[in-house]
Parts: sequence; C-alpha cells; structure tokens
Amino acid sequence: MKSEDKTSRRVAIVAAGIVSPLGFGLTETLQSLRRARDCVTPVTAFSVEKTRCKTAAQIDDGRLLDKANRSRQSRRLHRASYMVMTALAELLERAREFEPEIAIVGTTSGGMSFGENFYRTLGNGGACSAALIANYPPQKQIIDAMEKFGINAPAQVIANACASGTNAIGHAFNAIRTGRCQRILAGGYDALSELVFVGFDSLQAATPEKCRPFDSNRSGMVLGEGAALLALEEFESARRRGAEILGEITGYGISTDNHHLTQPNPDGSGPRRAMEQALAQAQLEPNQVGYINAHGTATVLNDTAEGKAIAELFGEVPVSSTKSMMGHSLGAAGAIEAVVSLLALQHQFLPPNINFREAELSLNIVANEARDAQFDCTISNSFGFGGTNATIVLRRFAR
Repeated sequence: MKSEDKTSRRVAIVAAGIVSPLGFGLTETLQSLRRARDCVTPVTAFSVEKTRCKTAAQIDDGRLLDKANRSRQSRRLHRASYMVMTALAELLERAREFEPEIAIVGTTSGGMSFGENFYRTLGNGGACSAALIANYPPQKQIIDAMEKFGINAPAQVIANACASGTNAIGHAFNAIRTGRCQRILAGGYDALSELVFVGFDSLQAATPEKCRPFDSNRSGMVLGEGAALLALEEFESARRRGAEILGEITGYGISTDNHHLTQPNPDGSGPRRAMEQALAQAQLEPNQVGYINAHGTATVLNDTAEGKAIAELFGEVPVSSTKSMMGHSLGAAGAIEAVVSLLALQHQFLPPNINFREAELSLNIVANEARDAQFDCTISNSFGFGGTNATIVLRRFAR
C-alpha cells in the first residue's frame, strides 16, 4: 500500500436526492428501475416537426412546478432550478444536519432555453428581458437551490460534456479523501432544450426509433433531463454524528482520448484507462465488481468503444445502460446514474437495459428485466464527446 493510501479518508454517502423521467425521489426511481419502465415519450416542450427524432425522456412540469414555491420571484426561474430544488429538498430531508462546505456540480447547458429566448428576442428586434439573461448562466440553478434552503457555501461548476456529473462527484470524492473538505454537496443537472435537441438531431446522433444501448441494431440516443445530488462526508465524521450511511465512493478515474473532436477512440483505450484508474484507487480487481452502469448512449461508436473496454477488462460482469429507460441527460447523467448505482447496491438488484434484442459484443447485458443479485461493488461510467472519460466506484455499506 502506498503511503498516501495510509492517510486517505473514506468517503460516505449520507443522503441523496433525485428527479428524473423515472420519477420524483428515490422511492419512485427504484420502482421504475425494477419495473423496467420506458420513460421516452413524444416531445411536448417545443416543435419537432422538422426533426428526425421526435422523442425524449421528459419530466412532468405539472408535478415539478407544483412542488415549487410559486412566489412572484420563483416564477421567473428556469425549470432546471426547480429540478435542483426538488433533488436538494429530498437530500436535506434525509440528512437534516448536513452542512456542505462547498457544492460541486456538473452541467452542460444550465438554463439554455432561456438563452435561446434571449437570442431570439435580439434577432427579432425586441426588448431584452433581464430574467432571460439572469437565468442563462449554468451556475444559476444550483445557486437558486442553495439560496432557497439557506445554504451559504461556494458553488463550483464542472462543464466537461457528458462526463460532467461523474467528474463533479469524483472531484468531491478526492477533496474529502485527501482531507481538504469534510462535507460536500455533489451532483449534476440539465434540462431539455430545443437548441441541444436539434443539435444532436442534426448530427444524426439521435434516433427516430427506440433507444437500444449495446444492441446490434441500435440507431442512436434519446435525450433526457433531470437532477441528482449526493451528500458526501468523511466517513468518521459521519459516523461520529450518527448519520445514516447509504454507501461509499471508493475510486475515481479519468482519461482523455485525444483522438477526435467528437468520436471516441474505437479501440476503447480511453474508457479502459478511466476504469483501471478507478479500480486501482478503490484497491479492487475487476472480478470484485458485481455490476457496471455503462455510459451506453446507443450510438454506434460510443457503445462499441465502451463495450470493447468492458469486455476486455471485466469479462462476464453484468452490464446495463439505464439511458434506455430515461434518456441521456448530458451533464446530469453521471449524477443520476450514480444514484441508480447506489440504489442497485442498497437493494441488491441489477437495473435493466430495455429494448435489447440482439447482442453485438460479448457482454453480459441485463436485458429487458431487472435481476436480483448479490454484490458489494459497482462502477458507473460517463464518457463524453471528444473522449472525456470518467468512472467512479461505489461500495455497499455493510452495517
């Protein structure tokens, strides 16, 4: 064991909060995962008349806004702010004495739809609304949520494509592990926006069909949205104050392909390096991992590169992409999938990879239905455009 490992701290997860197309809160999310619920529906937020893809995984605004404090000020906020508020409310309800020293969150577009409206207003020669400008920055949503609940702490935003949420959790993990902080609020958020939707559609990365990760007939991704937050705390601090420990984060790995502006290296070397680093930090062998929550976007190039890396490194370890059920929420994806992985560990089941028909790679896909299983460790992958790769390892907490 290296000398730095002797002094490294354990990092406990003491609470979590989530809102996504799978549901509001941990209980609804768990139920949807067990039922293999397909949350992809026709897009209602904007016109998709001219796009190839017509579907996305969306959060019900009726429920989302009903949970908000509908004051005059709150009505000016972006719906992404309400997502973060909803997730944070659940987290704080479960960890009432949790006082973070800093919030570290991942996102890509923040309040992008307000940005769209701002530029359309300018283009049409109209007057600019201050609310459009104020809600556009990506840090606005986490600041809104912390202000609502009286949290006075700095907020750090990581925007690193689709790896953002996992990067935020991993960065927070390392800050606690090395003793720089004791308590951190970490996670990610992103809301569906027309600009991003049309962009993926124009790249022909989005499918007009079902989302089929790792299927030989996959034809592309579908977009999603949501927010998820984890309360991370130094293990001994959490135990001293009697906090409930839901699980632990034990490893984090990152790498960059440096191969192409958008495409991953087809040999899978970038994802493999991230997974190997995370395993090494967690002091685990590949055969000790019981489940892999894959990035699995259902695009041809991504699934091939990730699948090759997983097959070479892990062999027959069960794998699924829960994006098949809830779409790809970009900067929020890693945080949402970390919560999914935590639920899988707590409740000892394998979340399904729905819409799966025919294998292309030699992977043990959890096809179409959830499975009961017994395992102590899982990894969650996030691999973004340009080869930004991130992996975290989660461990079950045995009471």
